[in-house]
Amino acid sequence: MIAALALAISLQAIPPRDRWFGPDKVKHFFIAAFVQSVSYSAFRAVNARHGVSLAGASATTTAFSIGKEISDKRRYGEFSFRDLAWDAGGAAAASVLLVRTER
Repeated sequence: MIAALALAISLQAIPPRDRWFGPDKVKHFFIAAFVQSVSYSAFRAVNARHGVSLAGASATTTAFSIGKEISDKRRYGEFSFRDLAWDAGGAAAASVLLVRTER
């Protein structure tokens, strides 16, 4: 209990450079949703089944997102798991919509 309280106090004392909310996070959400949608469409355009297309789009979006963070690490020295969380949210939101498009 004391350790958890000390951790909470120490986390409040140092404001994180990488915040959970901000314009950058919204961009991550929508770019990931875009990549997910375009990748899904590309797979469907070559007659891949719905499930295969959704899995392929998810793999593509994951690779794109991780690649972006690796690039940020090299360029700016920061790898953001928070950005990846927003990317996952965007991909998941697009997937929810794409699941409803199967005919």
